[in-house]
Formats: sequence, structure tokens, C-alpha cells
Amino acid sequence: MNKKLAFLKNRVVNVLFWSIVSAAFIGPGTVITATKAGASFHFDLMWAMLFSTFACLLLQEASARITIVSGMNLGESIAKHFEGRPSKMLVLILVIGAIVLGSAAYETGNILGSVEGLHFVFDDVPKIYFVLGIGVFAFIALSMKSLQVVAKFMGSIVFLMGFAFVITAVLLKPSFPEMIRGSFIPTIPDTSGAGILILGIIGTTVVPYDLFLGSSIADKKQTLNDARFGLSFAIILGGLISMAIMTVGSAITEGMPPKATQEIVANFSFKSIENVLFLDTLIGENAVYIFGFGMFAAGLTSAITAPLASSITAKSLFVKKDKPNKIHPIYFKLVSMGVLFTGITFGFLEIKPVPAIIMAQAFNGLILPFISIFLVFVINNSKLMGENTNSIFANILMAIVVWVTMLIGSLNVIKAISKTIGIKIEQPDLLFIIVTIIGFLITATIFLKIYKKKRIEKTEKKRSSNVKY
Repeated sequence: MNKKLAFLKNRVVNVLFWSIVSAAFIGPGTVITATKAGASFHFDLMWAMLFSTFACLLLQEASARITIVSGMNLGESIAKHFEGRPSKMLVLILVIGAIVLGSAAYETGNILGSVEGLHFVFDDVPKIYFVLGIGVFAFIALSMKSLQVVAKFMGSIVFLMGFAFVITAVLLKPSFPEMIRGSFIPTIPDTSGAGILILGIIGTTVVPYDLFLGSSIADKKQTLNDARFGLSFAIILGGLISMAIMTVGSAITEGMPPKATQEIVANFSFKSIENVLFLDTLIGENAVYIFGFGMFAAGLTSAITAPLASSITAKSLFVKKDKPNKIHPIYFKLVSMGVLFTGITFGFLEIKPVPAIIMAQAFNGLILPFISIFLVFVINNSKLMGENTNSIFANILMAIVVWVTMLIGSLNVIKAISKTIGIKIEQPDLLFIIVTIIGFLITATIFLKIYKKKRIEKTEKKRSSNVKY
């Protein structure tokens, strides 16, 4: 019996530990993006959330596997992979630049969203005090030396946050047949803003900096099976919470005529969420408190993980194990504090949170394929991973993730540029086909290069074996 209790305790601690990953991606960005997606298209974009959850699990498992097998986190392994190549410094600068900018964009949304969550409950208190309080708490958490303590604390908050969002969604009595249809039948609505929302859903779930965070906190003594169990539970839970949030969004415009729906979506704000929770007499004011706590918890945990991940990434990319003291640790601490104070500054300025949050998700959605490609190179490096490189099936799945994120990101960039310069896309279907083919060719080229290298290494290994005997 004691063995069973010890096993159960180990499982619970393992899940709590890995919940830092879901704590990082379930922030105010998830709340706003998922809620607006639900309000705009009801359950039509639920498939994007399901795909994002699957992609997150696939990439996070690879990131954790790198650390457990090679003893190096993702940043260190990227630096090792490009060691001795002229492109190494350029690659490292591009990666750290993307992660720091992405984290800073997220941090703004994290603090603004957390403040709005508290404002749901304490609407008489000036928001500036909430910004200050959240900033101080995040500063203290980031000053702690033990990542394990921070991870377990945020894991506990995730479970409370998840409970708040799921209860709110269930009490709104959604249509489960529509949810299932939207989850498994992909559709891209031919409406302005749909592409940005899909990219935002992917960007808010498969967070680029989260890959570095998950890799850096992975316990090198942990078995792959234990890591996979903890990650699977935490990320699937995160996906379910995100779907619950989309369900709340769907209730905002349920039964409304198209014109009224368009007006609400065009002027979407935190007030839109608050209104639907008050209008439902079944749950009334209590729903606002429950959802407000969930929003606050989502923002608070992500306000800690974003600066933490940027600092960890910078350190892992630029510190060599044989020369650990070459760069003073204070510089990496300044990276995390810079990201934190960026968020605090925009919080004090009280900019409109919804547009800032959605654009941050879309920006990170653009960064994702770029970071994923480097992850693919490392996980297939036999010198680093030995026999634990990706299988053909895992590489096919990764290729799909890279291709889809590249496709959606490219289409949105083209549409944004054409809208900015005032050029109308006359044949959108033709554009889609062209971008799809180009994205496929780029993805295929990457994986063909990987397998060509593997084939050469296998031939050399065989020759070496023949020479010995």
C-alpha cells in the first residue's frame, strides 16, 4: 500500500511540476484569443485549439527529451548543433531576439490581463495599484533561486485556474454536438480577422519561449516515460481549459443576429465577457468572480514565466559549460527584468489590452515555425541524441506542424502587408495554393536535408565497423 501511495504521490508531483508549461501558455492571451474566437465563430475554430494542443505536446516532448538524453537544454543544444559554423552567431542572435521580443510582447498582455481579472472583482480599486502589486510579486518570484519551487507553485495555481474556467463553461450549458463538430471538422471562415485569430490560437498555445522553459526545467535524472506522463497530463489539461474559455466566448453571441454579432466582435473587450456572465441568471454574479480569478491567475503565472524563459534562453545560448563565468550572470537577470518592466510600463500606461494581447499572440505565431525548425534539427542530431532521435512517424508529425504554422503565418503576413499598402488580393484561392506549395517545398527540403545527413552518418558508421573487423 505504501508503494502505491508513493507512486501516486510521485505522479501528482510530476504533473504539478510540468504544469509550469501550461501555466506559461494559459495567460490572458489565451483567454482573450479563445474568447474572441468563440464570440466570432462559436465552435468553428475549436479544431485550431485541438491542433495547437497536439502540436504543443509534440514539440514540448521533443524539447524535454533533448535535455534528459543529452544533458543540455534546448538553447545549449542549438548552440552545440551550430558549433564551428559561420552562421552560429547569426542563428543565436536571431533566436534570442525572437524569444526576448516575443516574451516582452506577451508580458504586456500578461500584466494587462491579470489586472483586468482583478478589476472584474474589485472594480472600485484603481488599476495602477494592481499593476504595481503584480509587478512586485513577479519580481520576488523571479528573484527566487529554485525553479522547482516556482514550478510547483504555478502548477497549483493552474489547477485552480482550470477549475474556474471549466466550471464557468459547464454552467453556460454549451452544445456538445457543435463542440465535437468544430473540433474534428476544420473550417477557415471567409471573414476578416479569422486568419489572425487562428494564428493567435496557435501562437497562444504553442508558445516559442515555452519550449526553452520546458527544456530548461526538465530534470536530467527523470526518465523519459515520467516526463512524457507529466507533460501529457499538463498540456492536455491546458488544452481543455482553453476549450472551456472558447465555450464562454461562444455564449457571448449565442442566438444573436449577424449584425449584432459583428458589432460586439468589432468592439470586443473584457466588458463583453463580463456582460455575458451577468446576463446568465443561472450563474449570475458568482461567474464574474470565478472567471475574474481565472483571468488573474492566468496573467500572474504567465507574468512570471515570460521573463524567466527569456533569461534562461539567453543564458543557455551564450554561456559555455567549460567557461561558465565568461559572461556575468547579472546580464541575464537584466534580460528577465527588462521583459518584466516592459510589461509593467505598458500596464501603467493603461493601453487597451485586447488589441495588444491578440497582436502578441499573432506575433508569437509567426516566430513559432522559425523556432520549430531549429528544434527539428537538434532532435534529429544523432551526435547529441544517440538512439533517441525522432522516428520517421514523429518527423512526419513535426513536418505537419512546421508546415501548417508556416502556411498560416505567411498568409497573414501577406494579407497584412496588402491591407497596409492598399492592394486588394484579387485571387485569394490562388494565393493560398501558391503559399501552400512553397511552404510544403521548404518543409520537405528541411527534412530531406536531415535524412540525407542521417544516411551519410549511417554509411560512415558502417564503414568504421567494417574497418574494425
